Amino acid sequence: MRRILVADKIAEAGIERLRSMPEVKFDVRHGLSPSELADAIGEYDGVLIRSAVKITKDTLVRPGKLSVIARAGVGVDNVDVDAATAAGVLVLNTPDANTISTAEHTITLMLALHHRIADAHGHVISGGWSRAAYEGEQLAGRTLGIIGLGRIGRAVAQRALGLEMTVIAYDPFVSGDSALNGAVRLVRSVPEILREADVVTLHTTLSSETKHMIGPEQLAMMKRGAKIVNCARGSLIDEKALADALNSERIAGAALDVFENEPPKGSPLMTAKNVLLTPHLAASTSEAQLRVSIDAVDAILAYLLRGEVRSAVNVSGMPTNIDARGRAFFDLCTRMGTVLSAWSAEGIEKIVLTAYGETLREIASTLAWQAMAAIIGPRLDVRLNLVNAREQAKKRGIVVEHVCHSEDRERYESIAISIHSKDRSHQIEGTVYSDRRPRILSIDGYRMDLVPERTMVLIFNDDRPGVIGLVGQTLGNAGINIADMALSRRGKTALMALKLDVPMPTELAQSLSQMEPILSVRSVTLPPVSGESAGAAT
Repeated sequence: MRRILVADKIAEAGIERLRSMPEVKFDVRHGLSPSELADAIGEYDGVLIRSAVKITKDTLVRPGKLSVIARAGVGVDNVDVDAATAAGVLVLNTPDANTISTAEHTITLMLALHHRIADAHGHVISGGWSRAAYEGEQLAGRTLGIIGLGRIGRAVAQRALGLEMTVIAYDPFVSGDSALNGAVRLVRSVPEILREADVVTLHTTLSSETKHMIGPEQLAMMKRGAKIVNCARGSLIDEKALADALNSERIAGAALDVFENEPPKGSPLMTAKNVLLTPHLAASTSEAQLRVSIDAVDAILAYLLRGEVRSAVNVSGMPTNIDARGRAFFDLCTRMGTVLSAWSAEGIEKIVLTAYGETLREIASTLAWQAMAAIIGPRLDVRLNLVNAREQAKKRGIVVEHVCHSEDRERYESIAISIHSKDRSHQIEGTVYSDRRPRILSIDGYRMDLVPERTMVLIFNDDRPGVIGLVGQTLGNAGINIADMALSRRGKTALMALKLDVPMPTELAQSLSQMEPILSVRSVTLPPVSGESAGAAT
């Protein structure tokens, strides 16, 4: 039974979606103090939030069994993503849910700013009727410059084109000379946008590179009479510089829905000239609120119940739609990596995953990181998974590589994982049959066909008569039953792979390893195999 904490207000439709899932138990606990949230969060597998709740480094000091945070909304400014990544906690958002609402709000602010709607409204309410004093400007024929041509930027462009505006855009991740079937001209830099546009709108993410991307120098580049709109992130603009530009009439107006600090108490924009401010309303439509809640619930359920990762903020390169066979290979990879972890205490410098089969090419890179987490994880005092595998590999100087080959007759849809240190290496090969049950095909070149589960004991020994009986008698004297066994020989040595009903005591393993024909004894514990694979255990 998975447990989910709903720590923030979400739409009732999202609650109903949770209520309909018998595999899930959830608690709605709004208004938790930071310390209360930190104390409670480790009791849950997942937590759902919106924008009111902040999940900080202190919140995640004791993550417990928490594996996923789902933010109903796009921005994750209220989540310490680095701390979540270090703790191995996946962070999800809902980037598509509020696209239309935010785009509409951007166009609304542009129209209201140019037609002086707010000022004219106040004038009429106060008893005035001076039409000439509030003459506006139409958008048709003007040039809109969009910085950031992602989902929202494109939606704004489509609507601006409908208003007969000329649209130009800059986005470092969009190549070519144009976008939207040639309707939007792409320029090469932010300064080009600022110098050419009559209206500039921001739709980029906030990072150390984009913070205060619009400051005194950039505002000075803008055309006199130009205006700026921001419905993205408040810290993209230096508010003092913008207020100075407005008050000096260097630019003609600004409309903002987001601020460096919210609410913007004490911001110089509160008293600036020709400014239109709204309280972070872009996504506050009934449709968007409903959609973000449902999308966030669906995302957290998909991950917790099926291992599917949707709109991850801190896991890159993982396909979002992995079929059942792909999930079975993730399970196989985890089990194979766990077997190799028996040698991880000796130190590992490189991990290489080789995938055979075109169907595995798309997920091969992620399989390699899954393997790394399974191999190294048992030796660390932090939870290791796909979320923080790269960080931990870099920290420990471990190289992780993957290689893809087309399948051949000997290796039809299979994977091989090898670990390397200065003076030794070990390799394991495996596949998934049509029943979706994982199989180990070889360990260090010793061929076999074994389902990796339960306690597995790997005994390397001189290939001589009596070893099987010796091992069987030793385990029998200890009251341990052998559930399955695979034997393989190479030259003068052999490998005995045993599956036991109970874990092997350390003292017994040490005793066996000291018996003359036995060269080494390694033991790992794996979960039982069900008919379906466990999926990608990030």
